Amino acid sequence: MSSLIINTSLVRRILIGFLQDEIWKVGAKKAVLGLSGGIDSALVCHLAAEALGPENVSAICMPYKTSNPESEAHARLVAEASGVQYCVIPITSMVDAYFDQFPDANAMRRGNKMARERMTILFDHSALNGALVLGTSNKTELLLGYGTLYGDMASALNPIGDLYKSQVWQLSAEVGVPQPVIDKQPSADLWAGQTDEEELGFTYREVDELLYRMVDQRATTDELVATGFAREFVDTVYAKVQNSHFKRRLPVIAKVSGRTIDRDFRYSRDWGK
Repeated sequence: MSSLIINTSLVRRILIGFLQDEIWKVGAKKAVLGLSGGIDSALVCHLAAEALGPENVSAICMPYKTSNPESEAHARLVAEASGVQYCVIPITSMVDAYFDQFPDANAMRRGNKMARERMTILFDHSALNGALVLGTSNKTELLLGYGTLYGDMASALNPIGDLYKSQVWQLSAEVGVPQPVIDKQPSADLWAGQTDEEELGFTYREVDELLYRMVDQRATTDELVATGFAREFVDTVYAKVQNSHFKRRLPVIAKVSGRTIDRDFRYSRDWGK
């Protein structure tokens, strides 16, 4: 049996409690998230609806002109299943207005711009509704650096950041995410025909087994190879984790005092005051 199997009922209760505690303790009652039609945002949407009540959750679908129409259809399916507030805000005009000045921009630049454009919309609606922005990046993506800094990786809270993609699938079935969303091929939908696993060069299930042993069990490269993983695969994944570390921390502040904000100083809220 895979070591990635989780107690879905227990994890569900933990994450619902996490959302309630973290949102209520800052005086907020609402949450907002981007609903892409993929499984990660679908899971977060269902958890938030259960934690806060669907009337307190705003889910926004933000398609670009090249987005797969199925993505919007699946986003609407999730919104209907969870009962949350739902709207569609196309981003084509705002993204194209920028790239009219840079017509030779490649797919990566355009994809990064789309991700960051979507996040600016979410934080605007956060201000509009007094809601906290929920992140939808899973542990696999965060470890591999498979996300856009200050784009889809930005949020106030992330309830699924400690769940590998394989575990996201398990929990999604537990909370009632619609089956077409669970079964679909994972895709960030940043350009036509794009899929996560084709872009990464391996499947989520393959890399999850490796990452669990590499990160959670702290296995060495030799131990991983002895377990049956190809050394080239191990080296590739290790390099991705190492080279994307900067995406997993706040901006580094140069230390010139005795109480530096990201190392020595804690806010009074965290003291329990």
